[in-house]
Amino acid sequence: MKHYTSIHDIDNMDSWITEAKALKANPLKDIELGKNKTLGLLFFNSSLRTRLSTQKAALNLGMNPIVMNVSGDAWGIEFGDGTRMDGNTAEHIKEAAAVVSQYCDIIAVRAFPTLNDKEKDESEQVLKSFVKFASVPIVNMESATGHPLQGFTDALTISEHADKAKPKVVLSWAPHTKALPHAVGNSFVQAMQKMDVELVIANPEGYDLNPEITKDTPVYHNQEDAFKDADFVYTKNWSSYDDYGKILSTDSDWMITKEKLGHAKFMHCLPVRRNVVVEDAVLDSKSSLVIEQANNRTYAAQLVLKKILKDL
Repeated sequence: MKHYTSIHDIDNMDSWITEAKALKANPLKDIELGKNKTLGLLFFNSSLRTRLSTQKAALNLGMNPIVMNVSGDAWGIEFGDGTRMDGNTAEHIKEAAAVVSQYCDIIAVRAFPTLNDKEKDESEQVLKSFVKFASVPIVNMESATGHPLQGFTDALTISEHADKAKPKVVLSWAPHTKALPHAVGNSFVQAMQKMDVELVIANPEGYDLNPEITKDTPVYHNQEDAFKDADFVYTKNWSSYDDYGKILSTDSDWMITKEKLGHAKFMHCLPVRRNVVVEDAVLDSKSSLVIEQANNRTYAAQLVLKKILKDL
């Protein structure tokens, strides 16, 4: 595998899940694979789980991870082509990507969307610029429109905890105080489309995700109807896609409660705002899988790195 930038880079979800479970059972079995190899982790935005789990995944493979907070520690990077650089940017992506490629065998990048320019965000300028100008493989640690490491993690977690052949999985919007990206929701939908699950989406009117991603997945504007007979409820806030980046509603009635959840298992990528997105009674219950999801981030990233290392 050359790059991992999208859920679509997973050729067979079932086999990937099987391989990830094997890594989880014996995390150090491939520790010689990454010997004398360096993973560069470039963060344009904040991170806790993605940063630590990807570093640990690299260490489990014998790699040397190096980390840089690009936005705070590096020169301002210009991504435009033909731009006269007489403003705040001091370095062009053409040089930056080429230089980092000399130091690293794999580069992982995290860069959030603007949420004010849909066309620019959907062009994935930062991620695609690294793919174009770097000479080494690129891993997406969350981009403007996708979070494929999280999406694969979620597929692994559902596989581990499903107690029926075809579980019902609900992706539910929940209220939040800030306008948030669509990346996690997009990649979760794409991951579930590669599994044998009954997927439905619940969100208020005005919050439908990109129809090119959701395709024929049923969308409910009534949360209670969507939750009926659910086995898993995956909760995430996102801003409006049609009225791009806007907060149209902060309806607290969409918060996840234990009563709404019923017998379903609760999932969230974290961080999560308690008693805004979900009540304490859910997060502190045995129904919550959020800590297990976070643990699985390591093995999802480790499998991605393993597949890339094997093709270097």
